[in-house]
Amino acid sequence: MTGQTTGLDTTELNTGQTPRAEIGVIGGTGLYEFLTDAEEVQVETPYGDPSAPVTVGTVAGRSVAFVPRHGRSHQYPPHAIPYRANLWALRSLGVTQVLSPSAVGGLRPEVAPGDLVTPDQLVDRTWRRIPSYVERGATHVPLADPYCARIAKTYAAADPSVKTGGTLIVIEGPRFSTRAESIHHAAQGWTLVGMTGAPEAALARELRMCYAPLCLVTDMDAGAAEGEGVDEDDVYALFAENLERMRTVLADTIGSLPDPAGCSCSSWADGKQLAYDIP
Repeated sequence: MTGQTTGLDTTELNTGQTPRAEIGVIGGTGLYEFLTDAEEVQVETPYGDPSAPVTVGTVAGRSVAFVPRHGRSHQYPPHAIPYRANLWALRSLGVTQVLSPSAVGGLRPEVAPGDLVTPDQLVDRTWRRIPSYVERGATHVPLADPYCARIAKTYAAADPSVKTGGTLIVIEGPRFSTRAESIHHAAQGWTLVGMTGAPEAALARELRMCYAPLCLVTDMDAGAAEGEGVDEDDVYALFAENLERMRTVLADTIGSLPDPAGCSCSSWADGKQLAYDIP
């Protein structure tokens, strides 16, 4: 999603109170438009600045905080996104559930360009990113099931065409896969390939937040289809074509999300002494 003028109210708050939000969205700037009563909030974090000021507004009668993953002008490539700052900023505003829309490539015949998919597994093949809030001591976060099943079910209920299940492999980027790499990924049985899903999922779990991706398949990866490799312009074009559909699914999901109280995405840390602070 590319940068655009949003018409947001960027005036300073006169009340001295920082807006709070219960649900977070990490995505592209095209999603600003589904927030009403939008207000920017400058959030300082121990991990530097988030990708952009957090925008807090209302969707389906619920308070939502939005962070453009790549920044306002798409200035952060996948390997340079301030992942820790983004998640920490959302948590500091009260967010306990995070929706993560993104563009991905398809690896298997069960998915095709234009499909919306919420995977249930993750393979992390990134290597330049700081993947944890643990900097000393020992806290070992459970991540056998990296995504929140409640959010995934709510995606599917919002739009029956949303496919559920499958494995997302996250590569370092910013380049696309070679054909040999893509063939290897598909041979492992993995379904989707993207560049931004890690370390978001692990960081959200460490902060005791529910998290689930909503992936739009924009292309079949280089080794999963004959012909030319993946082209950036084609990816952006297909994403733009499906932006309104994705906004609708996200809004309907936000309106129907159940209370996260007791979810294992948070309860895993009950009674534990964590090696880091949660805002």
